[in-house]
Amino acid sequence: MLNVFRGRVLLPLLVGLLGAAADPLVAAEQPNILLIISDDVGIDVNSTMYPGLVQRVARQYGPRGRNHPGHAAIQGRPAATPNLDRLAREGVRFTNAWAQPFCSPTRASILTGLFASKANVLNYTDPLSQHYASFVQRLKDEGGYHTGLFGKWHLAGMPGRDTSYPGMKPKEAGFEFFRGNMHAALKTYWDYEYMSQDEATPATQWRSGRPPLKSLPGIAPTTMSGVVQVADALDWITAREQSAPGKPWFAWLAFNLAHATSQLQPSQMMVPEADTLDEATRREMSACGGRFGSHEVGQCGGESLERAMTTSMDTLIGRMIDGVQRLDPNTIVIYIGDNGTPMYGRPNLDFIDNLYITRKGRGKGTVYESGARVPFAIRGPGIVARRESAEYVHAADLFPTILTLAGLSVPQRVPTGDGASTQDVDGKSLAPILRGKAKTVRDRDQGYVLTESLNLMTNSTRQVGARNARYKVICTEKVSNEACEFYDLVADPIEEYPLPEPSSCEASAKRRDPAWHYCRLSGLIRTESFFAKGR
Repeated sequence: MLNVFRGRVLLPLLVGLLGAAADPLVAAEQPNILLIISDDVGIDVNSTMYPGLVQRVARQYGPRGRNHPGHAAIQGRPAATPNLDRLAREGVRFTNAWAQPFCSPTRASILTGLFASKANVLNYTDPLSQHYASFVQRLKDEGGYHTGLFGKWHLAGMPGRDTSYPGMKPKEAGFEFFRGNMHAALKTYWDYEYMSQDEATPATQWRSGRPPLKSLPGIAPTTMSGVVQVADALDWITAREQSAPGKPWFAWLAFNLAHATSQLQPSQMMVPEADTLDEATRREMSACGGRFGSHEVGQCGGESLERAMTTSMDTLIGRMIDGVQRLDPNTIVIYIGDNGTPMYGRPNLDFIDNLYITRKGRGKGTVYESGARVPFAIRGPGIVARRESAEYVHAADLFPTILTLAGLSVPQRVPTGDGASTQDVDGKSLAPILRGKAKTVRDRDQGYVLTESLNLMTNSTRQVGARNARYKVICTEKVSNEACEFYDLVADPIEEYPLPEPSSCEASAKRRDPAWHYCRLSGLIRTESFFAKGR
């Protein structure tokens, strides 16, 4: 085992724009940090990370609760994810984590600490401006971290006619090393463009080639993207541990699993390699005629394929975590989904139905809970174990959280997209919750988080959701009583029974009155989301 104790001493902290002080609870030895992002895997698919969650919701809507006619569908069949379940047990798992409804906006929020409209990334084609501040750059420049990115980037926008990407590339964001893809989706899971940046590559350029054959313990050589991504990450970490044992590293591992591919035939979904699946999933794939290691899915439906792809990803996450643990146990591991699970309206692309019984028209791309609520857990040295947090949190919180865990100052203001001025960071550091020092980081009533969608798949529908600890407002196309919905997420977590909107927001309602929360949250949508910016 390499570097069980390396005695790193924190570098002198550089204060950023109106920077907040570093967390005094951070140990003198800087931890490595591994961020794992899944693709199109909502909390419903990962619900076994949350023991009892589905059962509680089922009781709320069952015969002794609301007696909803569709309550039986809540139970569903989540994917088998023993490694993610273990990760959740060993740290803090968040039951009310929001992302943006699409992958690029969530990745922008993580990198910048900003909600979607402030990062100006609202759909899967928007590029992230190079003027934005990246927490990865701060880790490298101020914290002395090695920084590597493996897998899906999807922040550089769509390629132009000359195949260039207008937005921020990995090296421009502070990554020293990149192996993966900048696309929204792979061509196939075995035949795809394999892109790279390293010390020999200018920040605006990259090399492209075909994926290499890679293997992992118990997994035969293959070009399947998830295997290549994990093997690349472990190779890079091993080299860092051997060449610079006194220097911490940060790795961003972003799977393409379980996203559909850009190639339509024989299927946009796939059957993973058999040695990445458990026995039950192998039997399920065989029974419906799927051919392992291919896009030949036979008669397998979308739910079965989503489960299989997620279980395959879980196997690879297990190999990743075990490998890192052997190399250096002083590593914090973060897992988060990038958006809710899709429901595209086609047999092989209508995915798992559990927990959210109103999934049709409410999955990925929408700001309903089934589009924005994601699995999220963090474990590692100094982080409490076996803790479930109901605090309402957001993907943007990872920007200040990671900086705090690295012992660095957190800027309170960061540049705007044109670089002409600054704006407040939206994310809040979750370190007090992770270290058992607090249960909340936002005021239950006055605090808020936003999720915003410009959905190109539904004629550019504009939709914004705002929530606090209990209440949520959703506005579609405009902010008015006719265009907005109001929910009590404690009493109605799957948004089946909208509350009445108040006739006026001019009366001086009290905080205990739901009307106060509607007026507060709809007002925030009016002033803080892209509705205020006229987009």
